[in-house]
Amino acid sequence: MNMIMSTGHTSNEPRLGRLQHVALTTTTPLDEVAEFYANWGLTPVATGGSGSSIAFRGQGSLNHAPHHIVRFSAGEHVGLGHIAFGASSRGAVDALHQRWSGSGVQIRSEPAQLDALGGGYGFDMADPEGRVLRVVTEMETADPVPAGAPLPLAITHVVLNTVDIDLLCAFYVNVLGFAVSDWSEHQMVFLRNGTDHHTIAFNQAPHASVNHIAYELGSVDHFLQSVGRMKSAGTDPLWGIGRHGPGNNAFAYYGDPAGFVPELTADVQQIDEPGWIPRVWQRIPSQSDLWHLAGPPSAAFRAAGAGSPDPNCHPPRWPPSPSNQP
Repeated sequence: MNMIMSTGHTSNEPRLGRLQHVALTTTTPLDEVAEFYANWGLTPVATGGSGSSIAFRGQGSLNHAPHHIVRFSAGEHVGLGHIAFGASSRGAVDALHQRWSGSGVQIRSEPAQLDALGGGYGFDMADPEGRVLRVVTEMETADPVPAGAPLPLAITHVVLNTVDIDLLCAFYVNVLGFAVSDWSEHQMVFLRNGTDHHTIAFNQAPHASVNHIAYELGSVDHFLQSVGRMKSAGTDPLWGIGRHGPGNNAFAYYGDPAGFVPELTADVQQIDEPGWIPRVWQRIPSQSDLWHLAGPPSAAFRAAGAGSPDPNCHPPRWPPSPSNQP
């Protein structure tokens, strides 16, 4: 076992910005999905033709108000469409594309004006298991949502199941410039590309899938009010409430009708220390939940978080070799 403790890129080269949105595919009728996420506190932005998709935005903040934060498309499987990250400018988009094109990264498209919800300028690439990552700038702005209510601001992190946690960690750190914040034994690694403790995390699993998606509230008080709002709507957490050791964030995990696990969270640990040293947390209830309220993860949470194998993913391929070049 050789857990990576690298802190990623330290140069002034362009880097991936904040997580913008997550696109998901579901076999569930979208009206059922829409009802759940209305109770969750999200605002519909747009629907695709013939009810083929539905997108939602969060409340946003002064410095971070993406056009939409999650989009569900009707399909024949449950899985990830793409994860979109911001870039500071078209020049940054072009620079990232050029850098990764020479690093054995599977580039899915060239930088261009995007014919996609919210528009923007960007390109798509894929990680070693085939997950599509979008880099985008200049997306449209949706109508603002009044601030101050206990509603999700944005997606703060996505946790992904992988069959090779070390390879995926190495790729995201050494190629994409993420930094390791902490490990949960050798089962989960938390990666950041800003000051949030983690933007992406990987969980070792038998197959690749989405583990959970975390929606950030502006305070612990708003977090508790949101848990109460879901309870009033007849939905209780699969696991929580509690406060994690890694990341120090309040948590409550749910099962949605689309086949995914959304998390309500708040008070995520901020890391702005250049000399941060990752820790290895034990996978025991007292470190999984510092409040000692939630107990160990429930069987229902573990089953929902495992998800089903994503047909868009494949066995990990990286670093490049003549036999696995795209």
